[in-house]
Amino acid sequence: TSNTNNAQVLYEFLAEPGNNELSVREGEIITIINQNVGGGWIEAENSAGVVGLVPEDYVEVTATSYIAFLLPFNIYNFILNKWCSAVSSIDDLSDWILLAYVDDDEWDDDSDDGRPTVGYSASQTEEGTVPQRGAIHHPSMKISLNKFPFSKTPNPELYLLGKFSKGKDRLPIYVGEVGPVWLYPQKPLECVVADPKKGSKMYGLKSYIEYQVTPNNTNRPVNHRYKHFDWLYERLLEKFGSAVPIPCLPDKQITGRFDDDFIKMRMERLQGWMNRMCRHPVICDSEVFQLFLTYRDEKEWKIGKRKAEKDETTGVIIFSTVDPEAADLDPSEVEQKCELFSRFTKSMDDGVRELLAVGHLHWKRCTGQGIHKDREGFSEPVFTKSNVNTGESTLTEALTATGKTYEEIAEIVAGQPKQDLHFLMETNHEYKGLLGCFPDTIGVHKTAIEKVKEADRLVAMNKITHQDKQVMSKRLSTMSYALQAEMNHFHSNRIYDYNRIMQFYLEQQIKFYETIAERLRQALSQYTNL
Repeated sequence: TSNTNNAQVLYEFLAEPGNNELSVREGEIITIINQNVGGGWIEAENSAGVVGLVPEDYVEVTATSYIAFLLPFNIYNFILNKWCSAVSSIDDLSDWILLAYVDDDEWDDDSDDGRPTVGYSASQTEEGTVPQRGAIHHPSMKISLNKFPFSKTPNPELYLLGKFSKGKDRLPIYVGEVGPVWLYPQKPLECVVADPKKGSKMYGLKSYIEYQVTPNNTNRPVNHRYKHFDWLYERLLEKFGSAVPIPCLPDKQITGRFDDDFIKMRMERLQGWMNRMCRHPVICDSEVFQLFLTYRDEKEWKIGKRKAEKDETTGVIIFSTVDPEAADLDPSEVEQKCELFSRFTKSMDDGVRELLAVGHLHWKRCTGQGIHKDREGFSEPVFTKSNVNTGESTLTEALTATGKTYEEIAEIVAGQPKQDLHFLMETNHEYKGLLGCFPDTIGVHKTAIEKVKEADRLVAMNKITHQDKQVMSKRLSTMSYALQAEMNHFHSNRIYDYNRIMQFYLEQQIKFYETIAERLRQALSQYTNL
């Protein structure tokens, strides 16, 4: 059963051709036609009347819509009619329902295949869409309540004026040739995501794809479903998101979710996401990430999982673990560097989006009909046989061969994007997601800068002491060193990634044009003896 509600788009989404998806813009109002599609998707219609699938966590709906989204329509109506008189407001009703359907801390209660189990809608039982315990909810809420847990209400004062005991887990920062840098491990961590297998439970009612993840520090494979990756993403975002941009996981998909091409694509993107996490010196050595890669049995996994979920060193508190080995920075210098990084990431984000647009256009041109039309003139002989000149048949055969050559070239051109452009587009797509995280991360720093600017006024009002002001300035400096270390890490990865992918792309392009040139030489040889 479907329900119709209006919703506001929170994040831009570009549809991929052939997947029945709908492109939407941030701030756009759409009509939700079917909330029970499942698989992390909803069916929606835009103002132009175009219908398609949109990721559920990209939209914001009212509380009544949110409840309807969680529950099958008949259950929702029953609860609404039965209990509306017993609660004082819609907030109370949503509280009641969220408590009634809250996750039980174990993943086994959730379905992976988008099919509903008894008593639950497909949307609720899909990977990662069940609301988390303790989530804050209000009349207007994001469907993915924990999308940006660290930045819902960024409050750097928790760190700037907080009291902390120095724990054993520290994040040292050193000043190297390029400036502040994180401490990198002696042996880089790597992992391989492979061997996807379809599994099922409850006599086939629940289906899922399980991936084998093998890190190089143990060479021992562990098995994870997509929702396990989603859990890891939530933990990393919650713990490190104020200091380290954590890119989103590959988008979920409902259409063709068990097709070989989709499984291959998602595994490829999960591999890219894991590569980026493994290469980050803060993430790769973290307890939660090592748990994900190296747990030995179910007991160790569950204990580690609960410990990670109870971790209190999250949000801006993560800066209390940072130890820069450098002199404190002046707040004005901190602000200048923050603005510099903000402008750079915005500029690169614009550039990456433009590259993606150009790449999509080029892909369409390669796989379109234009190249096929080019050879049509060669497909039919220019001359009909008159039996007057003996060279006519030779010319006709040469023209026919040329037509076939262009048919072959058209096939080569159509298949070439999968050989080179695909990988360049994937790199750009990955960086688009990563750059999209920077505004939230940098926003935390900008808020902290404004708080420190207010320090003199707060001292004058006797709300803080002069010593508090000095502590705030020192901690703002620590935050700045963390941001600088992060930007230097980003730059080194950017140089490596684009150098590698452009070398590969150009090598493949050279082979591509050499192949075409060789086919044309063969066609040319047909005319040399006329």
